[in-house]
Amino acid sequence: MIRLLKSVFVFLALSLAVVFSASAEPSITWPPGWEVEVLPDSAPPVSRQRAVKLDADGNRVMVMELTMTQVEAGHQVNLHGVLLEMRKSIQKDFFRSGYQSVCNRIHPAAFGPLTGLETTCTVTENGRHVLSQTLVAAVETDKAYVLSYAGQVEAYKASADDIESARNSLKL
Repeated sequence: MIRLLKSVFVFLALSLAVVFSASAEPSITWPPGWEVEVLPDSAPPVSRQRAVKLDADGNRVMVMELTMTQVEAGHQVNLHGVLLEMRKSIQKDFFRSGYQSVCNRIHPAAFGPLTGLETTCTVTENGRHVLSQTLVAAVETDKAYVLSYAGQVEAYKASADDIESARNSLKL
């Protein structure tokens, strides 16, 4: 299952068309007790930050990632369309791995100081809920942002305060 959590985030870095422009990276205050992962340097127009929550045995039970992508000057991002494509890609990946998923309707959501869109997917195996994942995306003039968090059912529920705290800490 943890392998699935890794594949969920591969799509994030490839999700938006971009062109480089220098800017400050967004910041997020990761929840206490979460382990910040050092990610390989990404191409200049992409900034990625990730933290994981481990159980007592050192197994990943939650993953949260913030991605910022530069948007080409003059390009209008269809945020709803981008989120639909991300959701569809994630659902296909889960299906290929033997899981089923259903996602709620895309709806408005706060993303730091911006208004964005959000969707949450429930992933099941043989009818049993095993994983939840939320995608939140927002766009400003020259940048697109995605915050994704996923985890095993109990860890996802138990991390609600951590997730809210991290979302409220976003500085774009």
